[in-house]
Amino acid sequence: MPFFPKLILTSVAIMLSSYLLPGIHVTSFWTALLVALVLSFLNLFLKPLMVVLTIPFTVLTFGLFLLVINALIIMIAGAWVKGFVVDGFWWALIFSIFLSVISSLLEKLVSHDESTRNF
Repeated sequence: MPFFPKLILTSVAIMLSSYLLPGIHVTSFWTALLVALVLSFLNLFLKPLMVVLTIPFTVLTFGLFLLVINALIIMIAGAWVKGFVVDGFWWALIFSIFLSVISSLLEKLVSHDESTRNF
């Protein structure tokens, strides 16, 4: 999926997740769009470095430490983006799971619609 449609879908997923989780606060859709952009930037540049540096922890926890890395990245985005507030580590962890699930469902829904249009 191209970058900008994926960015919009991630923004919608951020808004839905913040609506469902009381520990995540997003002031507007534009803030959610900025959060999606910051998260994509952090996932592109910072996450690979964090994954490489924490390989022993990831191996010892059978990959579950990657959830901790995701939560830390969300907390960094919360510190960088005004209007996006994460109430703590556990909310960031739950938010990362919700965001992944909702984004996957939205992408599947959109790609399913695109595949049926071609026929």
